[in-house]
Amino acid sequence: MNRYHLVHITEFLYDGPVSESYNEVRLRPIHDEKQSCLSFRLMTAPGSRGTSYRDAYGNWVHQFNVLPEHRRLKVEAESVVLAHDSSGAAPDATTLADLDAGKHPFDEEHFDFLAPTAYVPHLSELREIIGAAEAASDGTVEGFVQKASDSIHERFRYVKGATHVHSSIEDSLSIGAGVCQDFAHLLLGVVRMRGLPGRYVSGYLVPGSAASADARQEEVIGGQASHAWAEAFMPTTGWTAFDPTLGKPVGMRHVRVAYGRDYGDVAPVRGVYKGQAGQSLAVDVRVRPALDDEGREQLSTSAPVPGKPLTAERPQQPAQQQQQQ
Repeated sequence: MNRYHLVHITEFLYDGPVSESYNEVRLRPIHDEKQSCLSFRLMTAPGSRGTSYRDAYGNWVHQFNVLPEHRRLKVEAESVVLAHDSSGAAPDATTLADLDAGKHPFDEEHFDFLAPTAYVPHLSELREIIGAAEAASDGTVEGFVQKASDSIHERFRYVKGATHVHSSIEDSLSIGAGVCQDFAHLLLGVVRMRGLPGRYVSGYLVPGSAASADARQEEVIGGQASHAWAEAFMPTTGWTAFDPTLGKPVGMRHVRVAYGRDYGDVAPVRGVYKGQAGQSLAVDVRVRPALDDEGREQLSTSAPVPGKPLTAERPQQPAQQQQQQ
């Protein structure tokens, strides 16, 4: 088991006064058999009081409002997560032929994860990736998805700023580049068009400790912003994760925060405000092991946010939003 300390700071700066800011965030990590959210704290500046609830996909949503005039809004979420080792599961042996023969029909609960969305339309351009993945796979459903993930990783360049928060897979296909949000959407398009349910996963990637080229790449991809990948539903073993951005297996260093049909369901921070002022956005994410070299728990190194905590929880076992890099 690995314990991680996460700090996610989002700051909106306005070039004039704004008011009546209404916001919702999905920043509390998932708590299930694969990972435990040991603590969670959410603070805002200006200070605010809020509410929380679970959405249709089981994600924690926190809502808060800042009604007086302000020129800056800072949201800080701090969590401690314990990741459990879930390796060793046998791969799904279902074949693509079994899938085509209808031997494993999916329930109504998977309908949302099969249908096209605004971010993930079903495009004919994806059929080339589907065909190549089928030809390269071992004929199993899981092998197909892995080859599709590998293909996206190899064909598309990871370029920050190549797309924007509202980009669909059409943009990535046209320029051959994107960020993790786009790579996850591409894999979802391929999976769904092949008849498998696929869901978007919002979370974090804990950078590796080795001073290698791979570790530095992971730091760029997951060390300064939230990360995203995809899961496909295997007929006999259930949801299985794939990371087409990193091109490596999803493991204990992938910390899950929310599930959805696409990015639109899981935006980490989203809101609207009243006023004519423009805005700029700054995001700082710090994801590190929570124990130091001597096995002691590390405390937060971030500056405290003025104001009262919006929420602090220890569970039992125009629009403003940010792109997932």
